Parts: sequence; C-alpha cells; structure tokens
Amino acid sequence: MKTVYILLPTDFSANARNAIDYAIYLFEKVECVFHILHAFEVGPSNLSSNMGKAKDTRLFRAIKDESERDVKSIISELESVNNNKLHTFKGLSIADSLVNAIGRTTVDNGIHYIFMGTKGSSALKEVFMGSSTVKVIQKIHFCPIIAVPGNFDFDIPDEIAFATNFEHIYSEVELLPLIKLAKLWNSKIAIVHVDTGKELLAHQKTARDLLTERFHGIKYSFEEVNRHSNISAAINSYARNNENIGMIAMVNYWHSFFEKLTKENVIKQVAFNTEVPLLIFPLIEP
Repeated sequence: MKTVYILLPTDFSANARNAIDYAIYLFEKVECVFHILHAFEVGPSNLSSNMGKAKDTRLFRAIKDESERDVKSIISELESVNNNKLHTFKGLSIADSLVNAIGRTTVDNGIHYIFMGTKGSSALKEVFMGSSTVKVIQKIHFCPIIAVPGNFDFDIPDEIAFATNFEHIYSEVELLPLIKLAKLWNSKIAIVHVDTGKELLAHQKTARDLLTERFHGIKYSFEEVNRHSNISAAINSYARNNENIGMIAMVNYWHSFFEKLTKENVIKQVAFNTEVPLLIFPLIEP
C-alpha cells in the first residue's frame, strides 16, 4: 500500500482523541501522513460570511493562536508516544465551518480516509452526531469516513460487516476503501443483507453475484439477517451478536434505495447506535 493520507478533525475532546488513536492503531503497518485539523469560527455564524472583517479582530487572533497552540500540543504528544517510523503528523488550524474545512483539506491534501469521533451511548450522542459527524457524512460524499464510537476499545477487525441491499452494482474502484481495510489485517468481509421478505429481483441477483468477483482473493461470506423493527436495528444487532465484527461498512447514498424503501435514514441510525467503527464510503455515479 502506498502512503495513505488521513484526516483527523479534532475539537480536543476525548472522543476526538479516541478516533485519532484508533486511526494510528489501524494503520500501524502502513506509511501514513496524519493531518490533525481544528476548525474554528469566531463569534456568531454570520461572521463566517464576513470572514475578512473577522480576521482583523483581536478575538480572532486570540482564538487562532489558541487553536494553533492546541494542535501543536496534540502533535507533540502523539510524536512522543508513537515511535512508528512510518507515521508523520501535520497540523492545521482553519477559520471556517467544520464541513468547509474538512472539504477543503480533503481535496487539497488528497485525503484517503477521514476519522471522526462520536459520543458513546448517552442522551447527548444524537445532539453531537446531528451537529457534527452526521453533517460531515451528509456533505462530504467524496471521501471515505470512519466514525469511531467514543467508548470503543481498539481491536483488529477480524470481520467487517458490509451492509448492502444489492440495489447497486458496485464498481471495483468504489469498493477499494473497504477492500484496502480488509487487506490491512486480513479481515473477512461479511456481506450482510437484511431480509425484507421479498425475493431478490434480477438486478439485485446480478449485483450480489458480482460481489464474488469484486472480493476475489479476500475472505468473505453472504449473511441474511431478519429485519427487526427497522433495517438499522437489524444491522447493529448483527454486529452486536457477532463478536468478530470489528467494523460496519456502508455506501453513502443519502437518497438511497434503503431510504426510498423504508423512509428510514439507515446510515444516520446505524451511526447513532453502533458499538463498533462505521466506515461510510462514497457511491460513484456512473
């Protein structure tokens, strides 16, 4: 694997740090450049559209200095505890919204994966997810994102549960983010299909059969799971009940067949409730 460029947004919280540590752990065998990013906005949100004026203020300079100081501090700490010669750390403080800063940094630096922390199981989780990680998942649909639960204990993903409804025929390039992660630790891919009680249509069977070609040379299996109250509950339940599952993977199509069929925002609900990291990778339209 060539050098991997990974973006690690941080708000200096324990959850963000957990995601940073997990990324370093997951890619310990690979040459990586980790970009630690802190995005900040000054005062009311309407100032961001008037950023030029805001940059002249003493408040802006104070916040920028503090952001740069804190990013530098994280990098110093990471370098002191991480002796991996394959890893390099770079810091970024950007005056912009989190989504804009992530989008710009991803494009400018050829980022391969974005790791973001999420809250553990708590009443605050949905507030955090709604305002941060989910917003990034919704807007940044051109780069794989790995959402890491705040209470997740690092573990090698012996298996990755790839949830699909076989409505989309995946190209080889679309599946690369998943395949590369599976090859990192020789993980098995469990192709999870939620049984809705209807027989697969011809195009779904084609999509399913093509996955055997796409995953050639990788351990994989097809798993049918019974639908619970909703699809996301079925996916999370499968992961919970199979201790080898160390990650869930889904393609990011927000107006997907999942949602059209079920009126359920499956990715968002899986992200809220998963106990293992969630890989969301882009759909590439033909």
